[in-house]
Amino acid sequence: MSTEPVTLMVARRVRDGRYHDLLAWLHEGEQLAADFPGYLGSGVLAPPPGDDEFQIVFRFADEQTLDVWEHSASRRAWLQRGSDLFGQPHEQRARGIDTWFGNNDSTPPPRWKQSVAIWLAFFPVSLLFNMLFGGVLSELGLVARILISTLALTPLMTYLFIPLSTRLLAPWLTAAPRPGLRPAKSAASAR
Repeated sequence: MSTEPVTLMVARRVRDGRYHDLLAWLHEGEQLAADFPGYLGSGVLAPPPGDDEFQIVFRFADEQTLDVWEHSASRRAWLQRGSDLFGQPHEQRARGIDTWFGNNDSTPPPRWKQSVAIWLAFFPVSLLFNMLFGGVLSELGLVARILISTLALTPLMTYLFIPLSTRLLAPWLTAAPRPGLRPAKSAASAR
């Protein structure tokens, strides 16, 4: 069994316009998971306009703690209670950076695209954080400021903003290079 953190990503499509019921049910699942050993966090992403697929992410310390939660009687009861709220369920496990950029079934985007997606999430959130709390934090020393900002921003980035960025940028991240376009040769390789 793996000893690295594991993320379970679940997609659920709303059935019969029961948007608010499904959202409440998903949040109930988050609260349920939080009571299990090894739980590291979770988040619910509502679908963009015109879509009906919710995403929920559960993160556990390792494969074993995720399995305990996944096969628990309380999770089975929760799934049964919500079975009439959704259709077309899809679940996928991922480890490490795979949680943001796909899984082993697909080729991850190039590192430069991954960097752009992370930066596009990190810059505005970091800027907003500093605008809101920069005055208060300026009284502290450099190490304390960095400690507080990274403690506050890392969970937000990991569970909410980077997954949101990669979801919104998915068509660009997974786009294949256009035919006929080749990288330019450098002067050294042209000789």
